[in-house]
Amino acid sequence: MNTLGKTLPPLASLLPFEAAARLCSFSRAADELHITQAAVSRQIRGLEDNLGVKLFYRRNRAVSLTQEGRDLARVVSDALHSIGDSAALLRAAQRSDRVVLLCQLCEAFYWLMPRLSSFHQQYPHLDIQVVTSTRPLTEFSAHFDVALQSSRRPSGAHPLMFTAADEVFPVCSPAYFDARQPLSLTELQSATFLHHSSQPPHLMEWDSWLQVFGQAVAANARSATFDSYPLMLQAAVEGHGVAMGWRRTASRLIESGALVRPCVESVHLPEAISIYRHQGAGDRPEIAALLGWLQEQLKGDS
Repeated sequence: MNTLGKTLPPLASLLPFEAAARLCSFSRAADELHITQAAVSRQIRGLEDNLGVKLFYRRNRAVSLTQEGRDLARVVSDALHSIGDSAALLRAAQRSDRVVLLCQLCEAFYWLMPRLSSFHQQYPHLDIQVVTSTRPLTEFSAHFDVALQSSRRPSGAHPLMFTAADEVFPVCSPAYFDARQPLSLTELQSATFLHHSSQPPHLMEWDSWLQVFGQAVAANARSATFDSYPLMLQAAVEGHGVAMGWRRTASRLIESGALVRPCVESVHLPEAISIYRHQGAGDRPEIAALLGWLQEQLKGDS
């Protein structure tokens, strides 16, 4: 006799529960799953009713897991990841010539795309699929084989394969300072500072960059904030202010003359980029080929 139907909780509630437990937020879980907050709340309430226990403490707009919720979250997370890994292996078996590269949007747009043709030339028998996300690996639920991420972002159990360096410096439109270049950092304070706001916070922003040189953003400084790095760079191109530029993603705009470096100061980050292999990807030769190509390309840029 099959007893699973009687013992399992409502399966539709498990993804909303896992997301809400991981993010400690019904609204963020709803955003991630592309459903309404009310739908997440309804699914979790149904799960609690089915189990007969409270899984979350609800205080105003904040939620936190009860002990029962923490226990269930561990089990559900492990089970869903196990199912996801098995599904990924089955998909990979069907398309052994395909390799999936997960990349942050800015690196994919400015660094990867101009170089991707060389991968196709070197490995014409392989099909590389690029997927992008602004979220860290621990919050990415779809399939990938290799991930290129900014360092110090949560990566879970995915093994780190290698790191690469990058360089950070201010960039702006050539006309923004009326050709008064190079500027001192004191003169730079007259600019509008363009900020990139992200969760988790980016590896280096204006405050941490200026701190390297013993300075800080002036209290009366003008600023504008963007939730997209490509949008922030485009704002700099259009003359709206000075952005924090990363050499790997801003270099082509500098080479084309769309952006310039208004001052000579720069911060070198020896481990700015991290390359991960999916924990369940195994040692497929297609993955080894992509890892080798990435390492060659990143080393060639250093």
